[in-house]
Amino acid sequence: MGKRIGILVTGAALIALLAGPANASAASPWADEPTYSEQAVGKLKFGLTNLLLGWTELFRQPYQSSQYGENVLGGLGRGLWYGIADTLGGAAHTITFPLPQIDIPLPGGGTQILSSS
Repeated sequence: MGKRIGILVTGAALIALLAGPANASAASPWADEPTYSEQAVGKLKFGLTNLLLGWTELFRQPYQSSQYGENVLGGLGRGLWYGIADTLGGAAHTITFPLPQIDIPLPGGGTQILSSS
């Protein structure tokens, strides 16, 4: 069992490393919750959202690039990367939700499709 946890934590560290230095210090939104139970539930919701909706970044990033006058092909590449990272990161958040001490920063803060802001 120790090997499985080690592999998961190593994979989570790889996702955080590849997410980029801008997101390396940004905490996930659930990390600010005051109690353990609120953090665990928030982490589970965040993980499931990214696991199930991370693929939407493939469409969202090119659209945002076109709206801001940026290179759409760059947005497509960013969308592909964010989609994969958000989906894998969401799986890691979902699996590790009982351990809110483990935070895995996702590129762009994770998928924002269901966020209220």
